[in-house]
Amino acid sequence: MATIKDVAKMAGVSTTTVSHVINNTRHVAQETKQAVMDAIQQLCYSPSAVARSLKINTTKSIGMIVTTSESPYFAEIIQAVESHCYRQGYSLFLCNTQNDAEKIKNHLEMLAKKRVDGILIMCAEYLQESLDLFNNFRELPMVVMEWGIQHSNNDIILDNSFNGGYLAAQHLIENGHQKIGIIAGELSKTTAQTRFQGFEKAIFDAGLTLNPNWIQEGFFEPEDGYECMNKILAQAELPTAVFCCNDVMALGAISAITEKGLRVPDDISIIGYDNIHSSRFYAPPLTTIHQSKARLGERALKLLLDRIHHKNNEKETIELYPELIVRKSVRNIKS
Repeated sequence: MATIKDVAKMAGVSTTTVSHVINNTRHVAQETKQAVMDAIQQLCYSPSAVARSLKINTTKSIGMIVTTSESPYFAEIIQAVESHCYRQGYSLFLCNTQNDAEKIKNHLEMLAKKRVDGILIMCAEYLQESLDLFNNFRELPMVVMEWGIQHSNNDIILDNSFNGGYLAAQHLIENGHQKIGIIAGELSKTTAQTRFQGFEKAIFDAGLTLNPNWIQEGFFEPEDGYECMNKILAQAELPTAVFCCNDVMALGAISAITEKGLRVPDDISIIGYDNIHSSRFYAPPLTTIHQSKARLGERALKLLLDRIHHKNNEKETIELYPELIVRKSVRNIKS
């Protein structure tokens, strides 16, 4: 295997000059630079990534910490981040936490040891223990995205979930539905709470009431959509439509409805939230509220790269605007 000394000997220059050409750390005459590049090509020389990172103080790598990459919502964000990393010449280290503070601590220590250039943290929720822990690693460029505005020292994802919940209920009402249920996420979480509040406001603005038996709370998983829908189906009176606060819960709800011999949307209409990629292939294709995962992932990474290159540490807000996507899972029941 060729070494930097072999390259220098063939090009007729010093090893220092070869290093400057490879790392672009000093101006080198074009003729000399070409001789070095020709020698590198002929010898198939590949500089040590570790040694190079020590010299130029960068590893061209990013760490990303998320709740879980199994979630379709997070998977699409991760895909956008990885794609943008690749275009910028960066590698991505992905870490799943399941909201475990100990795992977050271990991941942060591992990423710091690997000398990543920066860390992007995007979890569904943060324990105070984790938020305190992030402060111990602030010497690394870091972007900690939060849904909501509880913690002034972190960056904010303003996803306008209230408006999204309002849009979902409004669409059902405009299609003649008055008996409407909801399968919400954990209402202790900001995202689930604001989606529910927007939904509730649209119901009240239309002069309708909410049947408490049709309000169910889950954990944003398909199993929760399935179980919550079965609880609604066990009631003496059924809603004509149900708003599921994310698309994977909508998938579980559709499965429960189908198992009971009912059909979507003929018997019960379903509307979801997130517009994950697979929602268009549900049976029937899911009407849902769209928010751009690709835009969120790319904006968050651009913010991190700005902090890496320009040491910009001002808190930022990334705003998303929900949009209704009409497909086939909501029936118009106006007479």
